[in-house]
Amino acid sequence: MQLIRGLHNLRTGHRECVATIGNFDGVHRGHQAVFDRLLSEGLEMGVPATVITFEPQPLEFFAPARAPARLTRFREKVLAIRDAGIQRLLLLEFGQKLAAMNAEGFVRHILVDGLGVRHLYIGDDFRFGKGREGDVDLLRRVGAEAGFSVDHLPTVALDGARISSTRIREALEQGDLATAAACLGRNYRIGGRVSHGDKRGRNLGFPTANINLHRLISPLSGVFAVRVFGLEGEVLPGVANIGVRPTVAGDGRYLLEVHLFDFAREIYGRHLEVEFVQRIREVRRFDSFEQLRRQIDHDAYEARHILGLA
Repeated sequence: MQLIRGLHNLRTGHRECVATIGNFDGVHRGHQAVFDRLLSEGLEMGVPATVITFEPQPLEFFAPARAPARLTRFREKVLAIRDAGIQRLLLLEFGQKLAAMNAEGFVRHILVDGLGVRHLYIGDDFRFGKGREGDVDLLRRVGAEAGFSVDHLPTVALDGARISSTRIREALEQGDLATAAACLGRNYRIGGRVSHGDKRGRNLGFPTANINLHRLISPLSGVFAVRVFGLEGEVLPGVANIGVRPTVAGDGRYLLEVHLFDFAREIYGRHLEVEFVQRIREVRRFDSFEQLRRQIDHDAYEARHILGLA
């Protein structure tokens, strides 16, 4: 997949495509349905399937304090879009200039002049342009003048309810990993590099791989049975804690700490994918490190049982 960072990197050879636009946080089954239609249309027309997305996401620009936790970091989203078979990804920086662009200007400058879009697919809740004035009717009107067509795709549902990034966030917050996985089409994972921590887990008898989340808010918290990917094809079982550590004084950042069972190798700097299998409990504060140690021992036992190791 070709990643195009910004309009200034568009070239003549990037013109003529079928496209879709959105945040695509999570790249869930609803997004995947759009991609499937996009790929089919692109194959029929003989042009590449192109996804247009934004960084940061618009709400992160307008109201960062109210922006929801991301399901996927940018790197994870790019890989998921690539794995869906998309040929090109246009990344637009969402800043003051793009925020001030009216809807018709967005269509003509980016879709028509920039990409030469021949067909556009949009989801059922897509709005765009200054003041969110752009909708499917505007797209169809401008498209009829500029020579591209527009399809408005219906909702993808699960158990009678719409699949959305918001629904997945709510499921993760409640520890309902089964619903999250059913909406995503895969088990939920978080990836990151192993960094040095304060070695407190090692002192408690449970050394942990500390994984940098690169996000202000985590979409889930608690203690989980996990599987870890990224070490020479191995799938390693473990128990993980994700959240703000209430027993240890800290800076309030979300941390992901993973204890790998029967594992003693140094893995600092390695990029790992942590797959969350089942929540064991919520994060809570303990009055002493001895209480914390006993609880971790119990959590590890529960995780081994969940993963079929005990």
